[in-house]
Amino acid sequence: MKEILLSLGTGVVAGILFAAIRLPVPAPPTLAGVAGIVGLFLGYTAAVKLGWGGK
Repeated sequence: MKEILLSLGTGVVAGILFAAIRLPVPAPPTLAGVAGIVGLFLGYTAAVKLGWGGK
């Protein structure tokens, strides 16, 4: 849980910095885009657990 909270905090700080220096966010700007990234991660994790590739 600590890793998740640290990652979230880092992301928030990075997002604030990107906004402050007026750079585009290097992530999907919509919830659907974020859900797609989560789905990609879950699919990859499932495939590795099933022995279909990966690490």
